[in-house]
Amino acid sequence: MTAPSTQATALHHWIGGASDATPSERTLDVHDPATGDVVAVAPMASAADVDRAVASATAAAKGWRDTSLTKRATIMFAFRELLHANRNELAAIVTREHGKVTADALGEVARGIEVVEFACGMPHLIKGEYSENVSGGVDVWSIRQPLGVVAGITPFNFPAMVPLWMFPIAIAAGNTFVLKPSEKDPSAAVFLAELFAQAGLPDGVFNVVHGDAVAVNRLLEHPDVKAVSSVSSTPVARHVYETGTRNGKRVQALGGAKNHMVVLPDADMELAADAAIGAAFGSAGQRCMAISVLVAVGDAGDRLRPLLEERMAKLTTGPGHAPTSEMGPVVTRESRDKIHAYLAQGAADGAELVVDGRTLAVAGHDDGYWVGPTLFDNVSTDMSIYTDEIFGPVLDIVRVDTWDDAMQLVNDSEYANGVALFTNDGGAARRFQYEVEVGMVGLNVPIPVPMAYYSFGGWKASLFGDSHMHGMEGVRFFTRAKAITGRWPDPSHRGVDLGFPTN
Repeated sequence: MTAPSTQATALHHWIGGASDATPSERTLDVHDPATGDVVAVAPMASAADVDRAVASATAAAKGWRDTSLTKRATIMFAFRELLHANRNELAAIVTREHGKVTADALGEVARGIEVVEFACGMPHLIKGEYSENVSGGVDVWSIRQPLGVVAGITPFNFPAMVPLWMFPIAIAAGNTFVLKPSEKDPSAAVFLAELFAQAGLPDGVFNVVHGDAVAVNRLLEHPDVKAVSSVSSTPVARHVYETGTRNGKRVQALGGAKNHMVVLPDADMELAADAAIGAAFGSAGQRCMAISVLVAVGDAGDRLRPLLEERMAKLTTGPGHAPTSEMGPVVTRESRDKIHAYLAQGAADGAELVVDGRTLAVAGHDDGYWVGPTLFDNVSTDMSIYTDEIFGPVLDIVRVDTWDDAMQLVNDSEYANGVALFTNDGGAARRFQYEVEVGMVGLNVPIPVPMAYYSFGGWKASLFGDSHMHGMEGVRFFTRAKAITGRWPDPSHRGVDLGFPTN
């Protein structure tokens, strides 16, 4: 893939099925993290801009709800085909603004498409239940109906995938949608809106507003927004949940993570080392499912550490579009500086800094936001590099003596998004999945992100609300149940009609 153009693009909101060029009092530069160049300029929405987007979604809501399930599914199928046909362009947009390597960006798009494919089955997924003759001549049945206008607030680390985990299910179920993407890499959201319009989606059903806390808070307070789905850090997730529910909204707010990978002495150490490297340093560690803590039980740490060092020495860090790059930069200069500060603090606190990512330099890209793969050993649970979500390419080794120590350590964490166990002992694996207090569990799988037809979400401070994303929990979140009890008179004859019924 060739290097992207450095010419900055003027972005606009997407409201009412078209690009909205209403002048904005505030704008924000969007950077290519590999070069530091400004590649786009995004308007920062005012409350009035959000109100226009919500008004557009409100105006479209009744017509879209009244659109047949078959027609909605047809549009979703067309959207899926356009996504697949344009996946390389979408991945290039992600790489340009996020920094992740092309293969990783293509993987992100693929996982988003899987949820669109799931949403294409909405006519089946939304079916209710029916009980005949519960009393004399009385039947009871249930249906699921859309909420109306719903909103999504999405993070920078998956600018294509996470929105695709939300709006296809919501829209296929009959809702209209307002998306507020991350201001750090907003172009993917606009590209998705353009493709959806090409697929035949009616104007106003899907809207995009760029912005920051002003836009977020207006969505959380707006009386016409019935539900909000969001992914963010834990402090922001708590704010979204508390503000949204205080304003009478249904809210799912996924928060931060500090994911552990427990390695037992009987594990395949080569397999565990490969998995730890990929899970810790893929996407420069900027994944809510990244492994940031390797819990080595018994002598596992002594056997794993040299394998990790060997693999880390061979990793190639560079611009995401370069075919030789395995890891790209972090998303902003501020992120880089914050991570560097954590590394300094970890060393000052007494952890052994085995591989220092601050020393990385990428030839020809001196202004990029680089942090190299970093490894700490002998980390204790009172250090900030253990307690805090660093969100960068930093892997901590914490050594414990026993299984019980490992389980206690994982369950004591305030975060509970994902966890992995590496072992060849089936009994230990079964006990682990039963006892561990974490929402997503991997057994010899380092990043246990469920497929689209299962649900994604953590426990504890990693999730506010009681609904996970996509899968059937996503369908239930974006719909509400209605139970109907009915008795009918004998049907009258209405004549003969030999025509074949149509939608």
